[in-house]
Amino acid sequence: MTTPEDPYRPGLKEDFDRLYRSTYRRIFATLMLILRNPAAAEDATQEAYMRGFRAWGDWKQDAPAEAWMYRIALNVAFTHRRRDRLHEIGEVLRRLGRPNEPDPGELEQTDLIRALRSLPAKQAAAIVLRHLHGFTNREIAVALNVPERTVASRLAAAKQRLRSRLGDQSRLEMGISTTSTVPLEE
Repeated sequence: MTTPEDPYRPGLKEDFDRLYRSTYRRIFATLMLILRNPAAAEDATQEAYMRGFRAWGDWKQDAPAEAWMYRIALNVAFTHRRRDRLHEIGEVLRRLGRPNEPDPGELEQTDLIRALRSLPAKQAAAIVLRHLHGFTNREIAVALNVPERTVASRLAAAKQRLRSRLGDQSRLEMGISTTSTVPLEE
């Protein structure tokens, strides 16, 4: 019998089931931030696990299974987001001239959540993986399927956007003292 700490083995259904149980909630939460819609996040999460399960036998152990699963999930989310943008453009064109009504859910969001959602999807993904899930640059690089340098530049760009949008409030919400001169960890 395997324990949660045992290494994952490609192709074994019980190991994929364990990966699913240990990562589902975090992946869903990450996709919620990127897709901004619970139904879309749920669909994308389920699709990601279906793709992951089909490819489980091909997973290479040179990267953590969790990061591999995040890469699949984020790619699915990015595809969903592109599709949604095209759909939204069509909707706006059909409704051109009608004023948009404020979404009641947006009125209750924190400034940090609104700022995160305003970031480009790939920058938001890097920030969430780093600061919400504690991934290293290497793990983020694997999850996003990009070089580590790209992760560093995305994190820097995202943090700069958050700082300019939120000012000292972003440092407080991320748990960083406003009197500290230590920069946000890259």
